[in-house]
Order: sequence, then structure tokens, then C-alpha cells
Amino acid sequence: MTNSVYIHIPFCANICTYCSFCKFFYNEKMVSDYLNSLEREILDTYKGETLQTLYIGGGTPSSLTLDELKRLFEILKVFKLSDTCEFTIEVNPENIDLDKLKLFKENKVNRLSMGVESTLKNNLEYLGRCHDFNLVKEKINLIKSVGITNINVDLIYALKNQSLKDLETDINNILSLDITHISTYSLMIEEHTKLYIKKETNISEELDYLMYNLIRNKLKEHGFNHYEVSNFSKTGYESKHNLVYWNNEHYYGFGLSASSYIKNVRKTNTSSFNDYLKGNYVKEKEILNEKDILSYALILGFRKITGINKQEFLDKYKVDILSLYNIKDLIKEKKLVNDLDNIYISYDKIYIENSILINFVGD
Repeated sequence: MTNSVYIHIPFCANICTYCSFCKFFYNEKMVSDYLNSLEREILDTYKGETLQTLYIGGGTPSSLTLDELKRLFEILKVFKLSDTCEFTIEVNPENIDLDKLKLFKENKVNRLSMGVESTLKNNLEYLGRCHDFNLVKEKINLIKSVGITNINVDLIYALKNQSLKDLETDINNILSLDITHISTYSLMIEEHTKLYIKKETNISEELDYLMYNLIRNKLKEHGFNHYEVSNFSKTGYESKHNLVYWNNEHYYGFGLSASSYIKNVRKTNTSSFNDYLKGNYVKEKEILNEKDILSYALILGFRKITGINKQEFLDKYKVDILSLYNIKDLIKEKKLVNDLDNIYISYDKIYIENSILINFVGD
């Protein structure tokens, strides 16, 4: 059963220096053409399931005009939403206003994810961001004023010349916003980004590790639950949509570069604007066998701090998790913990989780 949808809106008013996602400078004609093609893709693919999560990401969805957003929401009315559906849209501080927020609220959006990234001027300039912390505070209060209180903020750390004190200032400033969820990302210099073209390099692994520990210790002190490698929430405010991914459940992905997982097929859409407008939506398709499905289940499930519930895994896949790969050896090596209900990565090994997850990559 497919109960979740991701929608990609690839337009931005400004291109950040670190971003490797599929995106374009905002263009009115391109937006109109794109929304028409998005509507066709949804109508061709969606089977009428009732959704538990709906997520609009980008790009910057809030870079669309009010009329364009109204058009988008008209397209999305084909979806059947459950009474408890978590409906998220990504926004930037500089292009949301009261009218857009009221439109979100009228269309059942109940969760916002704001790209803050940093609260310090030099960091924001390095990342190519167009706001300051005063604007962030103003817009967070505006969001709350329309009755949307489930708010995520993105934080990027491990920037060139960033100190632990700088990071602590960022964390304290974000905590002062009184929000419910924080997503943290260690800056990676990726190909096809402005930072890569400028030949910037990543900070030392030692400092990155110290920053990661500072984040998780500081947020824990302030009542945030560290529930996934990079994600922290107040109790009950975990991202239901992202948990769909980490629980290896099925979801639709619509729009440029969006991914889908339905039945035993993983699909990735094209990043070519022209191909997408022609209706050539899918770029890659992976048909999974049983081993592939189990491999994804382990790699994704162990991203959660509580790991994988053994009984639920057995019920879902008809396989004892302890019989797979070298899980028993990893438990003996104290890289995995086997408690009464769950198997999970030892908390002191989470920073090096990739060296553990590599054990579950299929042949």
C-alpha cells in the first residue's frame, strides 16, 4: 500500500553555493509548463490511495507566486488525505508572507520546513543565503500566527572557518525559535555546486566529529529526541514522511528527479526539464529481488537511533533479521546492539554508521 507522496518543485529565487539538488532559477513560463506536466504525471500514476503524508520539497516551493501556489494546490486536490495526514511544504524566510501562509493553512498544510542553515552573517554569505536571523525570527512568528506550529528548521554545519563556538551560537539561536524539529547536515562539497567549482574542501573529520557531538548533546539537553542520524524532534513531532523512507515503506515521487518506491520497483525521475515536459518522466527503474529489498530495509532502518524492531521485521519480511548478512558478527563486535525488542547501531558508533551500513549493500 502506498500512503505517501513527495512533490518536487525545482524553482529557486536564488541558487545556494552548496546545493546539488535539481533546481532552476525561477521563470514564470517554466513554472506554468512544469505545473501542467506535473498534473499529467500525477493523473497518470496516482491510484487513489488515502495519504498519510504529503511533502512538497525542492528547490524552493515558496519561491512560487501566490497564484502559482494556488494552481499547485488545485492540482494536489486529486489526492485523498487522511484526517491525520502530515502535510509539509519547504519554505525560505525571504519568500513567505501572510497570504502564502494563509493559503497553506486553507489547503491543510500542517507542517513547514524552513531552510535557515545558519544564523550568522558570515556563514549565510558563504552558503549564498539571502536572509538574516532577524528575518527568520519574524517569519517563524508569522507562521505560528496562522496556527501552524509543527515547524522544522534546517541547520548546516562543518563550514570553512566555522568554530565550535560559532556552531553553539547557531544552535542556541535556533533553540530560541521554540520549534518542534531540527534537521542537521554536515556540509558536503558536491560536484556541480558553486563551492565545488571554487575548489572548496571539507573540514577535518576530527572537527566534524566534535561538531556532531556538540549538536546531539546540546539538543538532548533541551528536550529534543535524537531519532535518526541527522534528525531531532520534540516528542511526537518526528517527521512521519521521512520515517516512511527509513521504514522502507512505499511512496510516490512526482516531479523532476523525484524518487518512488512502489511494490518491488524503485524509480528515479529525469532531471531534464525538456524530457519531463514531453512526458518522459522516468529516468531509471530498479526492479528489486528479495535480497535487494532486505538490503534496503537494513540500510534505511539502521539510520534510526532505535534501529529495527525484530518482531516487526519478521512479520513484514518473513525473515529473522539475525540470520541476515553478518549481523551476529557486528553484534559481537559491539557495532550493533541487540536488546529485547530492537537491533540498532551502538550510539557511540553512529558517527561512523556508513562503515557499518556498507555491510548490507547488495552484490
